[in-house]
Amino acid sequence: MPAAGPGRTVIGVSVAVPEPWAAEIQDARAGYGDPLARAIPTHITLLPPTEVAVDALGRIEEHLAAAAAGHRPFRVLLHGSGSFRPISPVVYVRVEDGVRECREVEASVRSGVLARELNFPYHPHVTVAHGVEPSALDKALAELRGYRADFTVPGFSLYRRGADGVWRPLRRFRFGSVSR
Repeated sequence: MPAAGPGRTVIGVSVAVPEPWAAEIQDARAGYGDPLARAIPTHITLLPPTEVAVDALGRIEEHLAAAAAGHRPFRVLLHGSGSFRPISPVVYVRVEDGVRECREVEASVRSGVLARELNFPYHPHVTVAHGVEPSALDKALAELRGYRADFTVPGFSLYRRGADGVWRPLRRFRFGSVSR
């Protein structure tokens, strides 16, 4: 994705995968040769990279606080691997439990001021290899077939992509409340 224009920035909204799983998956992603492994925190996307006006960030934060307030913490079980090939060169860890809740939160987030069309239907997952050699995709798919992580999701975060291409959290939103 190219740099945002003047007065614009690129944001995303996601559920952060907690430690120790975040580091495990990020290390695996780096090991498969994914050049974005250290620039993107381990996550389940709720809103993909979206260019917005910088002066809209306040309204966006208000919208996200209201969206978070309407949901409760839920359990996620990551289990096994999957791939979007041949459509997209991506291997991911599957969200086995928590899919319905992720879809509900995603719909709340991607509404109002953040309403937008998606290139593909929403499919909650955790990317572990993207745009790497086919042999690395095959290796990731095989090695993560038995992967398992189980955690509670207390909310989501708004991220902003820096000029250096690194995604950094701007604000956390806890379910059932308005918080930072």
